[in-house]
Amino acid sequence: MLNPFVMTKLMVNARRSPLTRTPSDVGLEFESVSFAAADGVGLKGWFISSGAAEPSPAIVFVHGWMWNRHGNIAHQVKGLKDADVDFLPAAKGLHDAGFNVLLFDVRWHGESERGSKPLSYGPLEAQDYIGAVRYLRTRPEVDGERIGAIGTSMGGNIVMYGTPEVQPIKALMAIQPTRLAVFNANFMRTEMGPLGPPMAKPMELVYAALRTPRPGKHDPAVPARKLGDTVVQYVQGTGDPWGEMAIVEEFASVTPGNAGPVTKYPSTGRYEGYGYISEHADDVVAFFRAHL
Repeated sequence: MLNPFVMTKLMVNARRSPLTRTPSDVGLEFESVSFAAADGVGLKGWFISSGAAEPSPAIVFVHGWMWNRHGNIAHQVKGLKDADVDFLPAAKGLHDAGFNVLLFDVRWHGESERGSKPLSYGPLEAQDYIGAVRYLRTRPEVDGERIGAIGTSMGGNIVMYGTPEVQPIKALMAIQPTRLAVFNANFMRTEMGPLGPPMAKPMELVYAALRTPRPGKHDPAVPARKLGDTVVQYVQGTGDPWGEMAIVEEFASVTPGNAGPVTKYPSTGRYEGYGYISEHADDVVAFFRAHL
């Protein structure tokens, strides 16, 4: 069982997962880059050039809570039931298909700077994604009119909140985005027992005191309605105990450019659902080839 005090700290400020791999592990050349979020927070990442002679499309990866730019490293938090998540196979597939790729650390994660406020799981971190897209548009290798994004978990929320501010974004893949209040209640129940959900409620007061968007007010369905012509494919694991299929289907239903039914990926847990990004890298590539 997770220690409740440790859990509170992780929810507010996450943790810095060390970088244990690089794109060179899958045979890719890359450039270590730094750029600023839209609100000035310093961010770090990797840029992988397509190698094309002319400007080509680009995909930006946005990771989840307590991860880093290359995914998740399992068993870093005592008591948390997680698993490895690897972005690099999909990054290689996209590169080999002619895409530039940007992987970066969200604020409070990896090698990027901390924010001035706690994690909001989408609304504030959207500034990081906006900064990433703006950075891509400064690169001579990138066709700034042909940018897409992959957001996983918290990253799915982030790209939904940020995309309306940096259009045109041609296509998004949102893997297990969530409505935070529901996620928190389910997470605390499964990880800490029946008393878990009531323990999460004081976080509303903490966030209000710190003038940070409150978990109970967090609703990615709001920005989903503003995604315009962006084509969006939603993915949700069938065995996720923390997220809910009905919520992701609701997001899809209000998305103007919804690509079709939610991809229901067979899974036995939340982290197993993230396996889609590496186990189905060919499908990820095919989606972006079709829409960028």
